Amino acid sequence: MEIRYLSTTCPYCGTGCGFNLVVRDGKVFDVAHWQRAPVNGGKLCPKGRYAHEFINSPDRLTKPLIKKEGRFVEAAWDEAYDLITEQFRSCKPDEMACLSSARASNEENYLMQKFARVALKTPHIDHCARLCHASTVAGLAASFGSGAMTNSIQDISESKCVFVLGSNTFEQHPLIARSIIRARQGGAKVIVADPRYTPTAQQADLYMPFVSGTDVAILNGLMQEIIRNGWEDKKFIAQRTKDYEKLKEVVMKETYSLENVSKISGIPVESLRTAAEWIAGAEVATLIYSMGITQHTTGVDNVKSTANLMMLTGNLGKPGGGVNPLRGQNNVQGACDMGCLPNVFSGYQKVTDEEARKKMMEAWGVDDIAEARVGYTVTEMMNVLTDNPGEIRAMYIMGENPMLSDPDLNHVREAIGNLEFLVVQDIFLTETAGFADVVLPAACYAEKDGTQTNTERRVQRWRKAQDPPGEAKPDWQIICELGARMGYAEQFAYESPEEVFNEVAAVTPSYHGISYSRLDPDGLHWPCPTAEHPGTPILHREKFAMPDGLGVFSPIEWKPPAEVPDAEYPFVLTTGRVIWQWHTGTMTRRSWSLEKEAPIGWIEINTEDAKELGIKDQEVVRASTRRGSIDIPARVTPEIVKGVMFIPFHYREHPANRLTHNALDPIAKIPEFKACAVKVEKIAEEA
Repeated sequence: MEIRYLSTTCPYCGTGCGFNLVVRDGKVFDVAHWQRAPVNGGKLCPKGRYAHEFINSPDRLTKPLIKKEGRFVEAAWDEAYDLITEQFRSCKPDEMACLSSARASNEENYLMQKFARVALKTPHIDHCARLCHASTVAGLAASFGSGAMTNSIQDISESKCVFVLGSNTFEQHPLIARSIIRARQGGAKVIVADPRYTPTAQQADLYMPFVSGTDVAILNGLMQEIIRNGWEDKKFIAQRTKDYEKLKEVVMKETYSLENVSKISGIPVESLRTAAEWIAGAEVATLIYSMGITQHTTGVDNVKSTANLMMLTGNLGKPGGGVNPLRGQNNVQGACDMGCLPNVFSGYQKVTDEEARKKMMEAWGVDDIAEARVGYTVTEMMNVLTDNPGEIRAMYIMGENPMLSDPDLNHVREAIGNLEFLVVQDIFLTETAGFADVVLPAACYAEKDGTQTNTERRVQRWRKAQDPPGEAKPDWQIICELGARMGYAEQFAYESPEEVFNEVAAVTPSYHGISYSRLDPDGLHWPCPTAEHPGTPILHREKFAMPDGLGVFSPIEWKPPAEVPDAEYPFVLTTGRVIWQWHTGTMTRRSWSLEKEAPIGWIEINTEDAKELGIKDQEVVRASTRRGSIDIPARVTPEIVKGVMFIPFHYREHPANRLTHNALDPIAKIPEFKACAVKVEKIAEEA
């Protein structure tokens, strides 16, 4: 019996924890602590601790599947490739779309966008950042010139005031929460604003419950109080920013007095006043947010407002400060970095920029790629498929599950049903894969080498611990073989993920100085422009990533959500995650240690609301919106704001996204998962 230990990076959230995979006779059978792991120092949350359990699940995909007469039959790889190639070649470039994956490696995401633009020549390439942090990329880029977390995870522990807004950090990024605890132990004040009294809120010195969708009003109110008292950082504003007077003109309106903001948000005036004083008075303050900020029709506005507050108080470019969005999936930062977005190549080089196009075509050895225009986002793809059937005929999905993750699932089902040809590449037969014409079996994180980039921009290694099951292959290999079948063998002639990464570094300025050899053992933060550069844990130390080096204040007016409560649908519905499950549950629900802790969904209802509705704890109720209904157990609790209800979105048996709607932020095209109108009713007993 041979036992080996291989250090790798967790496949769940964007924290980027390291651990050892324990391999016995060629199969992973456990996870062991890697004490010197740079982000987590050997500590793990439950998902990381049990990240081995789904790897050898008996229902892993092991052979290609082709749907014939409505049923899947096993097929040889050559047969699957021949069918895919035939179908793709029958479509015009604009009739095809690709979805990449925040679960796949940097190398695989880079190859997917290259395949879309070179082999298919389609501009329609996107991934699930559209559903979580697209507004971060757009909002922070507009404010700072870079759409990423400004500081490191370790940095948070040096803060003297931690403002957590729209993030349940202790459940969703537990090892980042350790830095919040360290900061508090060092004397920091912790402020948490959330509609729910979460485990994160329970650690706060000041908890501010509020109604979902009022973030801009809250942030404007805090800024008005800071300016009114002369607490703003005048030197930082004068030397490092522009458009302050434009901001001031908006935030000083009577609309954003603490009294009015209290009426809008439900937060008491004294709490708002205390928060403003703590943030402005701290030696250094940090703002942490997640999808509670981004998943709104005003997501970009929300993000810009967080940037406004931190620039106003001079908390950029120094340890313990910054605007720190916590990315959801393990490699959503990397998938964005790699250019799996319709508007940019890798490193956020615009697809419409002629110099960038020439550079990529030269590097790729082609004289023709997708036309120089911004393609459809995934949310726009679904609308096009329903509103204009036939415009998009074929789709290639790698490691995404829109049939559970996207808003308004009835709409998504109609959209996917209108495709003429669908290829899904995954490790399990997901809800989406069930609709495919061809399913390709892929390798999971433990079965391949590669890199991923965590929320703090740290590029880290994956290491292969076992072979994939059956005939399954790594995503990078499948894409290369398909690329060759499409006539681009030379452009996809890679022998290893490291070879792909070397090309990534060559064409991506922020990754220029990164190589596999430099990533051991701690990884590197981008930007890392040269082989001698140490990486950049803290952005914007001396200037922002703008042409003139100045941060930009954005005057933002508060707007209510696209759908607000009314007489028929009197409550606000918000959605989110729980500590035991992850996203659509493809991996966690096949991990028995996790599944037994939270095997079913629920709807969280305030105690007073439940009493008025005559609903008891654990009673199965009917939750309905204008999109549909689900029957779901009630969890009656005082730990959620009156008038607001919460459903976790992991469960196919209780699909929260049957209820959510696809109203989009006009800039980022992100859906408003965090606020829509819902009604909850007792289920009448049958006579």
